[in-house]
This record gives sequence, C-alpha cells and structure tokens, in this order.
Amino acid sequence: MTSKLESLNQWVAEVAHLTRPAAIHWCDGSDAEHAALIARMEADGTLVRLNEATHPGSWLHRSHPDDVARVEHLTFVCTTEREDAGPNNHWMAPDAAHAKMDALFDGCMQGRTLYVIPYCMGPIDSPLSRCGVEITDSPYVVANMRIMTRMGAPALARIEREGTFVKGLHSTGELDPERRFIMHFPEELTIKSYGSGYGGNALLGKKCHALRIASWQARQEGWLAEHMLILGIETPQGQTHYIAAAFPSACGKTNLAMLIPPEGYRRAGWKVWTVGDDICWMRPGADGRLYAINPEAGFFGVAPGTSAKSNPNALASVQANTIFTNVGVTADNQPWWEGIDNGLAPALDWRGEPFDPATRPAAHPNARFTVSARQCPSYSPMAEDPQGVPISAIVFGGRRASLVPLVFQARDWTHGVLVGAAMGSETTAAATGAVGVMRRDPMAMKPFCGYNFADYFAHWLSFDRPGARLPAVFHVNWFRKGDDGKFLWPGFGDNLRVLEWIIGRVQGTAGAVETPIGHLPAEADLNLEGVALSDEARAKLFGLDHAGWQAEFASIGRDLEDYGPRLPEALRQEQQRIARALAA
Repeated sequence: MTSKLESLNQWVAEVAHLTRPAAIHWCDGSDAEHAALIARMEADGTLVRLNEATHPGSWLHRSHPDDVARVEHLTFVCTTEREDAGPNNHWMAPDAAHAKMDALFDGCMQGRTLYVIPYCMGPIDSPLSRCGVEITDSPYVVANMRIMTRMGAPALARIEREGTFVKGLHSTGELDPERRFIMHFPEELTIKSYGSGYGGNALLGKKCHALRIASWQARQEGWLAEHMLILGIETPQGQTHYIAAAFPSACGKTNLAMLIPPEGYRRAGWKVWTVGDDICWMRPGADGRLYAINPEAGFFGVAPGTSAKSNPNALASVQANTIFTNVGVTADNQPWWEGIDNGLAPALDWRGEPFDPATRPAAHPNARFTVSARQCPSYSPMAEDPQGVPISAIVFGGRRASLVPLVFQARDWTHGVLVGAAMGSETTAAATGAVGVMRRDPMAMKPFCGYNFADYFAHWLSFDRPGARLPAVFHVNWFRKGDDGKFLWPGFGDNLRVLEWIIGRVQGTAGAVETPIGHLPAEADLNLEGVALSDEARAKLFGLDHAGWQAEFASIGRDLEDYGPRLPEALRQEQQRIARALAA
C-alpha cells in the first residue's frame, strides 16, 4: 500500500486496536471472495439458500426481531454548532458522541472478522461520484454492499488517487435496542453505527453516506444529494427526457421508477427507462443544466405489495441473484410475501416459524430485497454514464386524499423550492390512530437531510443564477380520494399520462391554466383516452379549492416560521405572495 492510502491504513489500525477483532479482511469485491462469504454465512445460518430452480443464486436472511427498520430516534447529526444540525435533526456534540460510540465499540469485534469495504457511490469513473470505506463485522453487510455499491479493488484504486473518502464504522454489537445508535459527523465525513444489522442502519453507503453526509458534502461543493428516483421517458419521436422525483415512503417511488406504459402508449412507441429508484445526486453542467447520477448500483426495495400487477419490473428483477430479508417462504423454499399474488402459500413466516395468520404476517411489513439494478428489465443504458443524465423536470409528490389536484407546475424556481419545502403526506389508518393528519416532509428529506433545513432551502435557491437552465418543477398527487373514500385516479401505468403533460410543458407544447398555486392542466390538456373518470373526479383532479388553499398557505406560513431566523427571506415572501393571490 502506498503513502496515499496511509490515512486509510492508519484508521483501520486504530479501529482494530479499539474493537480487537480475531482477523482483518480487506474486501476486493471478487467472485471468489463473495462465494467464500456466502458459504460461510450458509454454514452458520446467517443465510438460507432459496429454491435453486425458481430463484437461482438467491438467499434469505432473517434479522433479529427487534432489528427490522431504520431507527430515526436513535439517529444523530453531530456538528460543532447545534444550529448547523437544525430543528430537523437530533443533535449531539461531536466529543460526547465519539465518547459514547467508542465505549460501545471497545472490544466489540472479539472473535469476529473485521471487514474493510472500499466502495464508490456512483459510476466508478464519474466526476459526480464519491467514495467511502465501511468497516464492519457483518458478512451480511459485505454481501449487500457488493450489490448496492461499486465495491472492492476499483473503488480502492480511486480512493488512492483522490486521497479522500467517507469513513463508516459499523458493528452489529449485541443487537440490543438499548445499545443502538447511528451517529453522523458531517464536518469529519464520518459515520458510526452500532447495534443494528438492518439495511438502512448498517449499509452505511445508503442513507447515511448517500444522503446525510452527501447532502453536507453537496452544500460545500455546489451540488444536490436528494431522496429522488430518476427515470427516463422516451417519446415516439425517439427523444428521452429525464425526470427526478421525490416522494415520502409509501407513495410509490419504486413503482414510478419502473413504470410500464399503458398499452396504447406502448403501441405508439413510448418507453420508460429506470436510472434509479431512491437517491439522486445532481450537479450543474457546463451548459447550465442539472446532470444526475444514481449513486447506488442496486435496489434495496420493500417486498410486501410487490406483484406482477403492482410492479412487474421489480418482480422480474428479483427472480435470481437476490438477497431477501425477513420474507416468508413456501413449502418448496420460494420467497413469499403479502401481496405477491402468485397462487402460492407461505409455510414459514419471517421468523422461521410455521405460518399462522393469527400470530403475524408471513413477511415483515418492512421485508426487503437487495438486487443489482442491472437485472431490472427497464434498466437504462445511461445509468452508468459518468457525466450523468440531464434533468428536464423535478417532481414532488405526497399522499393527499383531499385538496391537492392531480398535477400542477411551479411558476419559477423559487416557487418550485417552496412547493418542495411545503410538500407533505397524510397519515393512513395502518400507520397511526388518526387518519388524514398532514405531516410536512420537505423534499421527502425529513429523515435524511444532514444539516439545518433552513440552510438546505437556501442552498436549493442558490442554483438560480445567471446562465442556469434549471429543470421545471411540478407537484403530483396520485392519491386524491372521492366522497366515497376511493381513489379518483387509476395510478400505476396511467401516471405516464401526467408525465407526458409534464414533458409537454418542458417542451412548450402543452397547455395550462394559470392559478395562484401554479399552472394546472385543463382536462383537455391530458391524454385521457381509455380512462373513465366521474364528474367528481374531473372536478377534484383538475379543479382548485380556493378556500382550502387559503387555509393550506396559512399552515405553510406557520410551518416555515418553525425554521427560525435562518429561513431564506425569498421563501417567506413567496408564501406571502401566493397567500395574497389566493385572498384576491
């Protein structure tokens, strides 16, 4: 190892001194290494081989029953100044956080192997990509990071060239919920995660690096790290427009990223390409446009609800070479989850016990699949382009049963930033006791922004400068309901009808009606051929409830005040401008 890697070698030595592992293994990402790891995990029961005839090269992992999801209340951003973390994050002083974590890490890897995982977020040769190194004692993490990132020797070579990397230290510890923390030190580009083996807490390249740390890096370096899918829409004329879209969880991100056009659109020659389903890094190019990469190399998707009807491309992706976590299995060892609708029945539940619907569901509601993005039938050939893809439109959306129309366009960039800052979703009966409670989730980044939201909004606004050719900004709502409580819009593939209008607006060919909240399509502006909409649906999907929007903008104004003196004045003025227009 050359001197450029001296800081990495020194850090590995320090961690080994603290954690006292039985062995140290530097991951090279090779097939031989992977096969040896898998064999080891199969031998000790960490992985269970699934049916080779139906799901070749696929495995089931059952996590500890107390370790099945992200732990927001145990996730901290540790900046020198509390205000830099902002009201949107739990904060701890860096010295206190390091002391707390180092006490947990002390001797925690005794009898275990310490794995050093060099990885690259984004195409290995892209100037937009950033590298990291995760140290972990979990072979399950190694196997997942190999799918989710560009891991191994090529990443190490890039780290050696650049000399900078994000440091991530992880141990499953005792899997004790009382001894579980995820700490982020953005000023040091460091992550420390202890006590969880779950993906979002343990695969440190994902939310920890690619969003919380990267959002901080992006602000320092003049780009954006966002919780957004990226899809390409190819028109019958052969032009491809790329759209980045942000939705809170349970709003159909993966479904939209892998959308299959309605039959009429397919016949006409429309195609949809998947670049990414979860995270988007965007940077201004020389021509003033925003160019985006998907920093991830795989999908870490929610299994329950995925079916041939809801998302055929996702289901096709996971038929081989997939790691399933916390799903049920059939009698012949095929993965099974609620909503798969494949005519089979579960024999064992996610805890490995005989399935009894009275006890628990077969799959945990947050059961996951980890699979290479290349296995997706709609995978875009541009996904590995080092320059990224040019973004034509940015779309925000939430789950709103009332008030919010099917789609509207922001009038300019500042208005678009306000639309993103004010976006939210209503709670469902499954989540909480109270139904229809509106929770704001700015840009779908509430759990993931690594610094003060007020500064984050200011960073977004800063992209509007001379020479910029910024994407148009839109808001969509697939979830509007009628008086009978049923959805008014068919959704799924038919969402392409809305995306077609969005592309038409970008090209200057689609009509719109100007309103105080933005540009709305008239009913005739959308291709609704073959879609049966009631009079109520037409009125609510394309109409504007003035009184309701006045109340909404009063609420947005109160929410903005919560960000305090750092809130950009331009955002406050934009809220007031629209409130006045609604009142008039």
